[in-house]
Amino acid sequence: MVKICAGGLDDERVQQLLAEHIADMYATSPAESVHALDLDALRGPGLVFWTAWDGPLAVGCGALKDLNDDDVELKSMRTSATSRGKGVGTVMLRHLLDEARRRGAKRVLLETGSQQFFAPARRLYERHQFTQRGPFAGYVEDPNSHFYELAL
Repeated sequence: MVKICAGGLDDERVQQLLAEHIADMYATSPAESVHALDLDALRGPGLVFWTAWDGPLAVGCGALKDLNDDDVELKSMRTSATSRGKGVGTVMLRHLLDEARRRGAKRVLLETGSQQFFAPARRLYERHQFTQRGPFAGYVEDPNSHFYELAL
């Protein structure tokens, strides 16, 4: 049973999960197309971070970044390699969408990669009714990126 908890950035297990996330982003995308946040950025203002736990294992994470009064951006969605295909991403995404609604957001925006590595993430977002859109909040058109939004 996966349990979602606020925070976790000071936990070594979460830091390892995020290090794997950053490494995968740079292994699959050109450096100029990597928009993953490091630990310091995830601790910044306007960001709230959650960790998915399966007992003592950090099996996933995700964050919401405030963009303005109506919009939030989904950041740092990650499922551990050993937990992929087990529904962790779905549990985390539903939690983040519930949190966005609770915080009064009217729209959730996100950027994800265009490479095959990101196909499962794109399918997850599309299953949850996210639709493709253009760049937002300082992003630019990039063949290595797909941009999505979901009206809440």
